[in-house]
Amino acid sequence: MSLLVVGLSHRSAPVSVLDRASLSLDAQTKLLQDAVAAEPATEAAVLATCNRIELYADVDKFHAGVAELSTLLAQHSGVGLEELTPHLYVHYEDRAVHHMFSVACGLDSMVVGEGQILGQIKDSLARAQGLHTAGRLMNDLFQQSLRVGKRAHSETGIDRAGQSLVTFGLEQLALGTPVATWARGKKALIIGAGSMSSLAAATLARAGVSEIVIANRTADRAERLVTLLTEQYGQRPAEGDGTEVLARAVPMGSVPSELTRADVVVSCTGATGLVLTAGAIAAGVEGRVGTQPETARGEVPDTVRGEVPEARTASLPPVGTGTDEDCPLDLTSVPPGFSVMGEAAVAGMDAATLEQHATWAAGSAVDRRRSGRRGADAEGTDPELIGALAATAASVGRIPERRRPEPVAEPPRPEPVLHLLDLAMPRDIDAAAHRLAGVRLVDIETLAEASADAPMAADVDQVRRIVSDEVAAFGAAQRAAHITPTVVALRTMAADVVAGEIARLEGRLPGLDDKHRAEITQTVRRVVDKLLHAPTVRVKQLAAEPGGAGYADALRTLFDLDPETVASVSRAEESNEKNAKNATIANIAENRGPA
Repeated sequence: MSLLVVGLSHRSAPVSVLDRASLSLDAQTKLLQDAVAAEPATEAAVLATCNRIELYADVDKFHAGVAELSTLLAQHSGVGLEELTPHLYVHYEDRAVHHMFSVACGLDSMVVGEGQILGQIKDSLARAQGLHTAGRLMNDLFQQSLRVGKRAHSETGIDRAGQSLVTFGLEQLALGTPVATWARGKKALIIGAGSMSSLAAATLARAGVSEIVIANRTADRAERLVTLLTEQYGQRPAEGDGTEVLARAVPMGSVPSELTRADVVVSCTGATGLVLTAGAIAAGVEGRVGTQPETARGEVPDTVRGEVPEARTASLPPVGTGTDEDCPLDLTSVPPGFSVMGEAAVAGMDAATLEQHATWAAGSAVDRRRSGRRGADAEGTDPELIGALAATAASVGRIPERRRPEPVAEPPRPEPVLHLLDLAMPRDIDAAAHRLAGVRLVDIETLAEASADAPMAADVDQVRRIVSDEVAAFGAAQRAAHITPTVVALRTMAADVVAGEIARLEGRLPGLDDKHRAEITQTVRRVVDKLLHAPTVRVKQLAAEPGGAGYADALRTLFDLDPETVASVSRAEESNEKNAKNATIANIAENRGPA
């Protein structure tokens, strides 16, 4: 059996695909159940976070395993297989272990070095154990990943390379201002009471916000979080300035009214639809500031639609009269300061018109150079240049357009009065809020773009070395485990030999008392154990090295081990795993009921 992982993350798929492919807890449960019920896999685990969905499995066939796991991910995510496949990545055996350890250390996170992934790995393992889909390999892999991640954080400064997604998101909202300075005195609304929301609430409490309101569908969880915040922060001045954090819980129905009071909103729920629509946000802004900006009513400004305001399309003033007669250009539409004899002036002309313009420019060159009212420079008024362009146009028929597009004036946006941080996948907050005046929205897509330019600490290289060492050690342990049936068979054979010889001794010395018989038996066993100790330890070491699979065959040949004895040990181990799988499948069938 071999480890296989099939998944997608912020590194392989756009946020829009990750958004649609996200898995609820129920979907993760059904995915695990179907994975172990499938033919290629004996055990499985799912790691699903806000920016990754990965299915790990122990499979006996690589190609069949990839096909089956990919199909299952498509079925349970709701994204078609053809659309999902280009964004999937596949890792096998040692590469799969390396990927898992890198994820655990935060090297593959959107914010490098964040430690929240360790809690998510722990939850994933607990879920697989609870569903009995985690066998020896999944338990070994996930537990070792947790140890590797903790080692990386304790032995290196990887924490300095990044921070939690919450902290990174708040920094993006603060636009370069220290979060503690930016958040001080603000009112915060937290939607959701899960681990990410709890972390956001604690972070804002430490930063010195004046109020934290928790809104959650389950009132008990909201009240529990409020209690924890009150115990830890409610009675203690924040940053020594005398401001006390006040936390309270409200039902989800109170969110619209709380929006009119909040300065910062952090949302991270498991909802499959939008929690905050653009209309609700606009109403909150209107209720707060007393007026509703144009964009808050759902209208998109001209600059967003790509339209030019009416003032920009008004007729431009004429350039004057005098020596402009017979000029092929429409001088009434030429702006002041524009050279009618420059290269840009003739862009787009056909060959015939360009020849006329060249003749006109050559005839009026002296007048143009005397008159500087168009702001033309020496290069732009050279009639020879226009003549050369005319000669070139004779072969191609037209001069290509080369003028720069005129800049579109962007109306100034007002300073935001409502800051929104959406950490949910799929999104909780309508993306249309980006266009609302008085609102700043930071979501997963925004964070993905910002993190691409985030600097990486030098400690990352040290963590990578740790990962490489741990992958080698894990692989060695797994390879050594493959020789265990042969070693067990060897020791079983030795025990049978000892038992046979002791029985033979009793036949030859029937008068041997129990004390002497026990001493002789113990002595013979010690001799056999000492003779076998060095070879069995050494063969495990050799088998753990790459290419060490042949040592099991050598051991069987040297000691003339019965292949059936070795196979029986392997079958016993496989039988235990198969029984566990059958029990899981039976539980699945029982829970689903008749078709």
